[in-house]
Amino acid sequence: MQTISGRSVAGRSACTARVANRARKVCVTRAAATVEKHEEKAVGASWQFTQPAGKGLGFYTGAEDGYLYCDQMRVEDIRHKVPESPFYLYSWNRIAHNYAEYKKALAGLDSLPCYAVKANNNFVIMKQLAAAGAGAVLVSGNELKLATKAGFDPKRTILNGNGKLPWELELAAEMGVNINIDSEFDLENIAAAARKTGKKVSVLLRINPDVDPQVHSYVSTGLASSKFGIRNSHIKWFLDEIRKEPLLELVGVHSHLGSTITKVNIFRDAAVIMCDFVKMIRAEGFQLKYLNIGGGLGIDYSHQGQVLPTPTDLIDTVRDIVKELGLTLVIEPGRSMVATGSALVNTVTGVKTNGSKNFIVIDGSMATLIRPSLYGAYQHIELTKPHSTPVQTFDVVGPICESGDYLGKDRELATPSKGDGIVVHDAGAYCMSMASNYNLKMKPAEYMVENGSLRKIRHEETLEQHLAVFEGL
Repeated sequence: MQTISGRSVAGRSACTARVANRARKVCVTRAAATVEKHEEKAVGASWQFTQPAGKGLGFYTGAEDGYLYCDQMRVEDIRHKVPESPFYLYSWNRIAHNYAEYKKALAGLDSLPCYAVKANNNFVIMKQLAAAGAGAVLVSGNELKLATKAGFDPKRTILNGNGKLPWELELAAEMGVNINIDSEFDLENIAAAARKTGKKVSVLLRINPDVDPQVHSYVSTGLASSKFGIRNSHIKWFLDEIRKEPLLELVGVHSHLGSTITKVNIFRDAAVIMCDFVKMIRAEGFQLKYLNIGGGLGIDYSHQGQVLPTPTDLIDTVRDIVKELGLTLVIEPGRSMVATGSALVNTVTGVKTNGSKNFIVIDGSMATLIRPSLYGAYQHIELTKPHSTPVQTFDVVGPICESGDYLGKDRELATPSKGDGIVVHDAGAYCMSMASNYNLKMKPAEYMVENGSLRKIRHEETLEQHLAVFEGL
């Protein structure tokens, strides 16, 4: 069996005392000990990384043979069936399980679970989530068009974003989409879209609760310094302006703290603050229906069996708030819905050393999966079959003409041979959706294991398709 190193995921700490003290003042809620109890009872998920060979869920190492599996199938066998490399491989059973965990957590609450399409916009996956009953969170007009084609009910979708364009707002108004108000000019543009289409538009106020989620600054969105949302001190102005617009109906409030959050008490701190705003807005005569707490639950990228909150832990921290105020809870999971359901499968081009560092060079790259290069993110890397070769410390790098082109640094792996398979785990979110054609690399194919069978769910892009956009110019 190969030896694989892990990395702990940093940034797991509670909110500041200032926020906690403020939170305690605004709503009558259960004691904070309730949250702590949930976290104490949570267990690590290391079991999922080694399971009975051919009988497990998602991606795991077979306990009996040391091969990497995707559900019932060996990834090594899949590699020999698939003509392309690299390619993204999905476990539909894992994604469906993740969605079911949210549905179970929401039992007993009026709720609207909305899949964050930006995490992964594969059309097949979107269609299957829509068929399973999910709503959708959208951040562009093209996402709205794709979601509609995939079968999502527009009235169960929400359009987010700090720079929504007029044509996107007009399309959303025509289709009856709920729209988040993000700024003064955004409110003006939404009102203009409503007047132009003659449609009444349901809107939510995106409010920054100024709660620090303690995550990478690129994915922290709920601070007062964020580009997203309206100023807390300016809410009254927005209410007065909405009153002037007969085609706008204020139906809820929204906050989104960020991504990769690993402490659910952070969500509670924000929800308690938001409930104060709900009461204040209702006192102004608005009949609010929705409390949207966004998404952001983290996953165990380290594969060390971290103790992380579950969807039930998350929902239970805000359950009493939602019930007390008679609200419908909206959540926007993306990463925690699809990340663990995919891996990027690569082929080893060769192994080299510069005298001080060893490298495994693969055909995947920062163009195929950019998170490590962009965020310094850790994603677990594993060979697809057991090796008896020496274990060494490697940087796993691609062929792109950038020193920043790496998939993982300082990884302890058995020494592979040319042509061996190697995967980057937890690649279902913000990986294929952020792929590029840098160095004229073509975006890879995508495959899915579903009910024991393998099928292609996206074709690899070709140079001919790239050239076609220049035809006739």
